[in-house]
Amino acid sequence: MARRSKTRTAGTEPGEDFEERILDIDVVDEMQSSYLEYAYSVIYSRALPDARDGMKPVQRRILYQMHEMGLRPERSYVKCARVVGEVMGKLHPHGDTAIYDALVRMAQSFSMRLPLVDGHGNFGSLGNDDPPAAMRYTECRAAPAAGLMVDTIDEETVDFAPNYDGSEEEPSTLPAAYPNLLVNGASGIAVGMATNMPPHNLTEVIAAARHLIKHPNADLETLMGLVPGPDLPTGGRIVGLEGIKDAYRTGRGTFKMRATATVEQVTARRKGLVVTQLPFAVGPEKVISKIKDLVNSKKLQGIADVKDLTDREHGLRLVIEIKNGFNPEAVLGQLYKLTPMEESFGINNVALVDGQPLTLGLRELLEVYVDHRFNVVRRRSEFRRGKRRDRLHLVEGLLVALVDIDEVIRIIRSSENSAEAKSSLMSRFELSDIQTQYILDTPLRRLTKFDRIELEDERTRLRAEIEELTRILESDAELRKIVSSELSAVAKKYGTPRRTELLDSAEAPVVAVPLEVSDDPCRVLLSSTGLLARTTGAEPESAEPAKRHKHDVIVSAVPATTRGEIGAVTSEGRLLRLNVVDLPQLPESAPSSLAGGAQVSEFLSLHDGEQLVCLMTLDESSPGLALGTEQGVVKRVVPDYPAHREELEVITLKDGDRIVGAVELRTGEEDLVFITDEAQLLRYAASQVRPQGRPAGGVAGIKLTGEAKVLFFGAVDPGADAMVFTAAGAEGTLDDSATTAKLTPFDQYPRKGRATGGVRCQRFLRGENRLVLAWAGAAPPRAATKSGAPVDLPEADPRRDGSGVPLKKQVAALAGPA
Repeated sequence: MARRSKTRTAGTEPGEDFEERILDIDVVDEMQSSYLEYAYSVIYSRALPDARDGMKPVQRRILYQMHEMGLRPERSYVKCARVVGEVMGKLHPHGDTAIYDALVRMAQSFSMRLPLVDGHGNFGSLGNDDPPAAMRYTECRAAPAAGLMVDTIDEETVDFAPNYDGSEEEPSTLPAAYPNLLVNGASGIAVGMATNMPPHNLTEVIAAARHLIKHPNADLETLMGLVPGPDLPTGGRIVGLEGIKDAYRTGRGTFKMRATATVEQVTARRKGLVVTQLPFAVGPEKVISKIKDLVNSKKLQGIADVKDLTDREHGLRLVIEIKNGFNPEAVLGQLYKLTPMEESFGINNVALVDGQPLTLGLRELLEVYVDHRFNVVRRRSEFRRGKRRDRLHLVEGLLVALVDIDEVIRIIRSSENSAEAKSSLMSRFELSDIQTQYILDTPLRRLTKFDRIELEDERTRLRAEIEELTRILESDAELRKIVSSELSAVAKKYGTPRRTELLDSAEAPVVAVPLEVSDDPCRVLLSSTGLLARTTGAEPESAEPAKRHKHDVIVSAVPATTRGEIGAVTSEGRLLRLNVVDLPQLPESAPSSLAGGAQVSEFLSLHDGEQLVCLMTLDESSPGLALGTEQGVVKRVVPDYPAHREELEVITLKDGDRIVGAVELRTGEEDLVFITDEAQLLRYAASQVRPQGRPAGGVAGIKLTGEAKVLFFGAVDPGADAMVFTAAGAEGTLDDSATTAKLTPFDQYPRKGRATGGVRCQRFLRGENRLVLAWAGAAPPRAATKSGAPVDLPEADPRRDGSGVPLKKQVAALAGPA
């Protein structure tokens, strides 16, 4: 390759004095030389951290310049643009973007385990989902940890070198009062090599460093016991420790990071996964985007919705709603497998040691730092001893002058000039040049008896300090003790608890369950307070619970399967389909109480004033549904429930009428029961009512007189032990003081014909003219207040038309055994 030493513009001829010189250079040599220069520059000056202070040049320059600018933690914030400008103009010969990016990272609590910059403004978000604001909008100052990095830098503890143009000086390393490289980690890509080091816990790292100071020959296993693994700023879990152990031995290894997620009831209808910690450098937007892609491509099932509820007050909160019918634990396992909720981190501990890039294990990293710290404390002690010796020299000279101050004054007054006075004093009192000059510069007002006492005290103190510093410099044990105690103080002040949980096993800590919930038998329950829930098992408990619970009055219960459907009949004659898997499952410890259920409104859209009357199976082989209305109409519905219809009409109601009771017949041999507010009870066999199609309006069920209304309609097995409950009061009230109730065996009431008036079931007392509550069903009955609290009922009265007794608590609902 030929290269000319001079060039000329095209189209012009060279002058007479032009001399052409051509240099022949081998292209291989040129490329090799240029590439090596570039590689060395990138490795040493940009990409790799120094093993002593853990800083890349740009980070070191930022902290040093902030120190020079006086941006300490107690000072006011300044614009980041000002800091970037100072660093770029004085120390860092690169673009402002690189400097600002480094400054931003040092201010991010989710990137640094111990942030070095205190930022004010938008400094970005986890995973860089929300990039930081421009440097002209953000402000910064040094964080408390930054003071530890530059502390004592003015005491000749580190070497300084010229900056890029020789106009300034910059430190080649920082004093670093804690092992920053291990605590905050590092990442960078150089030429032919890269570094990637995870953050660690400050307390653990300092404990290992102090152990190494005390035991220089400590083995790696002991150090690994003190530093069990990385401690990531974002928390989460590290799964599998073998890769970490390899990295601590050789400087290279791999481990898996896993998000922290718990299964919670995120809505009344659904469970979900609540993610509170994500892997290092993974943001919620990345996770959400990946989940949506997998759901759209049908590669991930069971996800209903994903919401990012992260805020400054509560921190990260990613809510992943799980579809009903899917096991949250199994879905979590799929998320770990397919999304960034589990990521790998490759450890590559490459750092500069004496200007050479080396791959270091845990012990080597600690040794380099400890040696650096020994050197810093030694140089600091030498600097302080020198300063104190210089001061002691001046104090001793001043004390000599104070002993014969009159002679000193006489010599000064008799001298022609300051040079003569200086020479005379030096010869008269045997003082040095520096001592004599200090005496001449000292004002006469300081040469008093009081100042002499102060100077003598200062001389004593300086001699003691010099002696102590000399002892440190001459004793390796004292030096080690000082370094260890200073590290201990840093750990005590700045140490924080571990955030990342370490798991030995590389397997997912989730139960090995199928993705979808199995179609097991269960029972669906409806309480008197409008709560819905499902239980495990298809059969009810055989024994009565020893203790009553709130919400345990089950007004309707049907057998079902977990992934099946049931029907819900409303007071307007609508039959609505309900997915069983949508309902919350009751704990096995209290299956008879619906305190863990959810309101009907969470699952069904009801009209104003519409109520859920009963639950039923959708088995078309059953005897069908029996309905009773407020106006005395009865109907048996032919079991015909098309699967494609979400809503069906099971009766055509007259204007002003509504359903007061509905029950799914089990055998067709039951007795239908009407009870009116005039205390009339009618009982007849269900076989007297002919089944009709769904649109039919039913037939006359009971004969009503005047303004009487039906209070209760139900079906009772004539062969079972059954009871009738009635409560009387003033018209239209359920007032405690005006209510009496009666409990009567069902067999006291004879069967009558359909559409007749029935028999009296309670005699009214003075002030009573209506029944306010009535019920008939299998014994023993359960009663509850409006809030669902249990109520004790009076003893059974064998008189079918007897009067009631006062109640201690107002009864709002009754039901038989669930």
